[in-house]
Amino acid sequence: MDEPKPLDSLFKEKLFRIPDYQRGYAWGKDQLNAFWEDLVNLPSGRSHYTGVLTLKEIPSSEIKKSDKEYWLIEDHSYKMYHIVDGQQRLTTFVIFLQAFVDFIRALPENRGKSDDNIYIVDTLSIVAVQEKFLFMVKPQGDNFRTYKFGYTTDNPSYQYMRYRILNEEGGGTVFETFYTLNLSNAKTFFAEQFRSWYGKFGIEGLQAVYRTLTKRFLFNEYIIKDEFDVFVAFETMNNRGKKLSDLELLKNRLIYLTTLYTDEELDPAERASLRDSINDAWKEVYYQLGRNKSRPLNDDDFLRAHWTMYFKYSRQTGRDYIRFLLDEQFTPQRVHRKVVQEVALEEADEQTWSDTDEIEDEAEEDNGVTEEAKPTADLSPVEIRNYVLSLKASSVHWFATFHPDQVQGITQQQVEWIDRLNRVGMAYFRPLVMAILKNAENEGQRLAIFKEIERFLFIVFKLTSSRSNYRSSEFYNAARALDSGEIKVSGISEKLKERLAFTFEEDGTFRSDDFYNLLYKKFDGGHGYYGWTGLRYFLYEYELSLLSASRQKKVGWNDLLKTSKDRISIEHVYPQTPGKPWAEAFKGVKNRDKLKYAGSLGNMLLLSASVNSALQNDGFDDKKHPKQNEHGEKIRNGFSDGSHSEIEVSKLESWGPQEIRERGIKLLKFMEKRWGFKFLDAENLEAMLFLPE
Repeated sequence: MDEPKPLDSLFKEKLFRIPDYQRGYAWGKDQLNAFWEDLVNLPSGRSHYTGVLTLKEIPSSEIKKSDKEYWLIEDHSYKMYHIVDGQQRLTTFVIFLQAFVDFIRALPENRGKSDDNIYIVDTLSIVAVQEKFLFMVKPQGDNFRTYKFGYTTDNPSYQYMRYRILNEEGGGTVFETFYTLNLSNAKTFFAEQFRSWYGKFGIEGLQAVYRTLTKRFLFNEYIIKDEFDVFVAFETMNNRGKKLSDLELLKNRLIYLTTLYTDEELDPAERASLRDSINDAWKEVYYQLGRNKSRPLNDDDFLRAHWTMYFKYSRQTGRDYIRFLLDEQFTPQRVHRKVVQEVALEEADEQTWSDTDEIEDEAEEDNGVTEEAKPTADLSPVEIRNYVLSLKASSVHWFATFHPDQVQGITQQQVEWIDRLNRVGMAYFRPLVMAILKNAENEGQRLAIFKEIERFLFIVFKLTSSRSNYRSSEFYNAARALDSGEIKVSGISEKLKERLAFTFEEDGTFRSDDFYNLLYKKFDGGHGYYGWTGLRYFLYEYELSLLSASRQKKVGWNDLLKTSKDRISIEHVYPQTPGKPWAEAFKGVKNRDKLKYAGSLGNMLLLSASVNSALQNDGFDDKKHPKQNEHGEKIRNGFSDGSHSEIEVSKLESWGPQEIRERGIKLLKFMEKRWGFKFLDAENLEAMLFLPE
């Protein structure tokens, strides 16, 4: 390995490409902060060792005449390299430079000047910096850009890097993912650092930072020879910076395993095909996990869910899924088929004390027989291919469980029911829902099972005090059984009915004791239904029930998703601390009973917007109508122009004990109809309101 090189010599006659098997740009705020601090705090006269840049040269024979790199390789002795390790740091360097060029170009003294007349440092112009580190422009023909650093064309971040980071014109609509959001955030981060640094130290301060980065940040350049497989390096290499996720570790392991098969087991064409399958699968997975850039899905959550569906479910906690995948299923030993001979070694028996020493079972006697060594099971290339194909296909459906409205081929009804599952809390059913989307093509089947899952979730987890993991292992295993064809959707339906049976009497009526006791504690604590975890979901479902073809949705679920402390989206029509406007309506009601009316179900109202918090303790008439200032401008909404639930309440003349009771009964009857069950009788129904007799 050569002596460490500064960046300004590293880029000489080289083109760097991030291949498609690499993850996208993963650095976030913590890594960017560390990078900046390393840069600006480097003592004068010192260098900063940045790490090893591991490269694999791409033979010039593989560069086509139609490729944009061809003219530099053919006519200017450039060489092109895939970045095996160091892409996060090198990407950061390029983003830094582009943001630096943008900042210098925008300074007041440089406005109106051409790039070849704007100088970064000394006699080095913007054009010179671009040609040195960013891109070259072919002087003849189409004058297109050839980038010194970038992604291969089939990498999901390729277009974004060109058009949004490096400012190439003509990009049009550019696809965005979580990884492209990281690229954008890095550019924003450096732009803000430059602005602050310039304010403190002027142009000289910025130039000093530029010199430090390009001349005193050092890499060891290590080029993998042709005869040494690049993926072997992947398996054994340590990465500086953001830790690889389990998903990324697994991809590297699978690619590494393809190098271990003999040519008899996997000929060169098959080996290349299997690697392509792995790369294609991960490219799809990364796309699906990051396609909603503002709310990317967690890599390891998906890997765990797929493991549950594909292999097995374990009650263990933590990272048992990745231990299974890396230490049991996809191990080099299963490819090597080498057997380690068991050897009897003398071991020290460390003496310890335990308070169970006196009651421990006798240990089995050692009969001195050494078990014959058994070969481990083979891992065939077909097993790897089947696994990655499943992972690829499943990622589409995993994304659909979170964002069904962004997936093609899912009808509006399915979108609505998957949204309901997310609102009520899908919990441990998400792998099963993924398996249903993957394996049940019939829309009627999907809708029916989604409705049954939603009913199960609401009744078991919102109306009873069941543990959050009630029957979880059974439905985790059902996901695997469905995906492997061992069970049909109808079988899952039967399981749901069986496991829900404990909530009903033999005659089918709802056993309301659990729900009553749960609410009793809420009323005893002074919150009533307001403290019930199912309230928002329930009231939102009631709001949806008021919609008709002629009515427009007035409130979205996201309107209710404020901070955990923010409860303003649910209104007590009769306030918990009522003022004078309420005295007449509740005349004769004991003070201890007033709190029960305030906390009863019929007094809970879903609001259309947080502005309605301004209603607070107003009287009912004031709450019904919008309020205006002295200029006739509306300063808050009223019930009459709020949600459909608010409009329904606003049609009443008054609001008192009777209205709260009647609306409570109405809402409980809606609950019966919506979730398909019956309370025992009218007396039982009345008791659920917790109102004075």
